[in-house]
Amino acid sequence: MTRTIRIDDEVFAALQALAEPLVDTPNSTLRRLLKLDSTAPATPAKEDDQGEEGFPQFGLADYLADGRLSVGQRLVWPRRNLKKEYTAVVLGNGNLKVDGYRVFGTPSRAASVIAGHQEDGLRVWRTEGGVRLKEL
Repeated sequence: MTRTIRIDDEVFAALQALAEPLVDTPNSTLRRLLKLDSTAPATPAKEDDQGEEGFPQFGLADYLADGRLSVGQRLVWPRRNLKKEYTAVVLGNGNLKVDGYRVFGTPSRAASVIAGHQEDGLRVWRTEGGVRLKEL
């Protein structure tokens, strides 16, 4: 959920001074200053978590079944502009556990939640060797 807050010009100017140009938004600057992680919930998910309700589950089950991926394999999403790299682990049921906390049913859902807008998870997530899921 997003809320609207009103700040005066002096506070906005201070936020701009602390922001990294072409990377940060006022929200990302505040999150960094407050040491909030946008991807981690308050409590870690269980290893057998089925992902988020209402979304397709076991998105990578076919990849596991035919050997393109293996249980416990690490995937990465390097976001150069943000100077951040997200990691995910493939669970035995085909879901992804992102950064050790949140479990998603599909790579696209994981990427979209992280980015805050629609993303093609098969395009952005890669094996540690740099191969995109789309290319497997």
